[in-house]
Amino acid sequence: MDKIKIGILGASGYTGAEAVRLCLAHPHIEIAALSAHTHAGQSLAALFPHFMGADLPPMLAADAIDWNGIDAALCALPHAAAQDVIATLPPHVRVIDMSADFRLRDAATYEAWYGRTHAAPALLAQAVYGLSEHNAKEIAAAQLVACPGCYPTAALLLLLPLLQAGLIDADDLIIDAKSGASGAGRSVKESNLFCEVAEGTQAYSVAAHRHAPEIEQELSRLTKRDVVVSFTPHLMPMNRGELLSVYARTTAQHKAADIRAAWQTAYADAPFMRVADAGIIASTRHVRGSNYCMLAAFDDRISGRVILFSAIDNLIKGSSGQAVQNINLMFGFGQTSGLEQQPLVL
Repeated sequence: MDKIKIGILGASGYTGAEAVRLCLAHPHIEIAALSAHTHAGQSLAALFPHFMGADLPPMLAADAIDWNGIDAALCALPHAAAQDVIATLPPHVRVIDMSADFRLRDAATYEAWYGRTHAAPALLAQAVYGLSEHNAKEIAAAQLVACPGCYPTAALLLLLPLLQAGLIDADDLIIDAKSGASGAGRSVKESNLFCEVAEGTQAYSVAAHRHAPEIEQELSRLTKRDVVVSFTPHLMPMNRGELLSVYARTTAQHKAADIRAAWQTAYADAPFMRVADAGIIASTRHVRGSNYCMLAAFDDRISGRVILFSAIDNLIKGSSGQAVQNINLMFGFGQTSGLEQQPLVL
């Protein structure tokens, strides 16, 4: 297909607005519909003035969209709300969902972590996990793609090749994660107020973050046994960006150089993966505003251990950018279409 029409559900949130921004620059995408629950009837530029002058349809309620002639729905709705809307979409519409509603393969696991019975278990069984670099073939044929969470994206892109190559011990993984405040979404929360976030750093959802079972699900699927990780997220006083520091025990005394070589082999044909040279520490500044993931590896002072880093922009590679990358895979466009922008370092 030379060009497709898409509807973006939840366009008034951070990930929805980023999806609009990326799709406006995409040579093969036309934005045919926008939805926003509380802002139906308004223009997107009324909420985000940086869209002034853009040729965009007005925002409607999701159930008011006419899906005739629309090829795909890019869903940026909140968790729990997404599954209810997606279940009502016509069968010809291919779906790329950025919520957590279809990421966990088991309905009971979803209920345990998200506190509600899954409303569309049949769709859950059909969903393809949308980690672009590892599931490209399945994504290309999918009707429903569940884009990974931002933390799982950064963690899995780092860990999967190393476990596949047998370089690290799956039973000794510590993930220290840090993210900007936009990761919590645009809704008003006391913990995200300026005075709560600025000039400080805090851990949250300690030993209880919903992205942990998602990471474990994919690591267990690869290794064909139960893998449990120690995962702690932190909120940083910045708008966007995500950095993971991962502490691991190597097998057979492998070194950081072996780690870098495994990444370079695994991602030789992956246009958005960057492996830092020895001595370079991955930073959120190195990927800000882009769809890139930067990986770095160092030998620990403790023999047999390595310190690994993964940096992404949580709103792009961790959400909307990966969603557009998955659209490219689903409709046969080049993976980099609409995503060619280089990182905004300063």
